[in-house]
Amino acid sequence: METAQGNENHWHIRSNLRPGDIGYIIYLHGALYAKEYGWDYTFEGYVAQSLATFALSSDARKDSLWIAEIDGQIVGSIGVVGNSNSEAQLRWLLVHPAQRGSGLGRILLNKALEFCRDREFKSVFLWTVSDLKVAAHLYQLAGFRKTEEKTHRMWGKTLTEERYDLLL
Repeated sequence: METAQGNENHWHIRSNLRPGDIGYIIYLHGALYAKEYGWDYTFEGYVAQSLATFALSSDARKDSLWIAEIDGQIVGSIGVVGNSNSEAQLRWLLVHPAQRGSGLGRILLNKALEFCRDREFKSVFLWTVSDLKVAAHLYQLAGFRKTEEKTHRMWGKTLTEERYDLLL
C-alpha cells in the first residue's frame, strides 16, 4: 500500500480489490455524474457493465485497478485494461469532489501510465466526454492527444465523446 498526502489528508492507494470496491466505484460514478452533469442511470449501467467484466476476467499481467482511500473511504479510482499486447485502455478515472484540486488525479494517472510502461504497452487510449474539461486537461498534460470526436445521445443527454491517445 502506498501513501501520498494532499489537502491535509492521507491517501492510501491500493490495487488489491476487496469485496464492495467494484460496487462502490460504480455507485460513485453514477451518483457524482448524475449530480454534477445530469447524466441518467444508463451511465451507471455502462460503468457497471465494464467493471463487472473487469472483475470477472482481469489478468494481472495486463490489467489493474487502483483505489484511493482516506480512512477506509474510497475517494478515487483509475484502471487499465490491456486490449492487446501493445495497446491499453485507461478507464474509470474518478476523484471525489472533496479531493479535487489536491493532485490525486495526477497521482492516479501517473500510476496507471507507469503500469503501462512497465508492461511495455506501445500506446494507451481513453474515451471521455467534452464536458469533463479538467480531466481532459490532465490527460493533455500527460501527453495524450485528442484523436477522435463523435456527438450522440447517451446517458440521457447529447454528449460529445472524445478519444485521446498516448504513444509510450
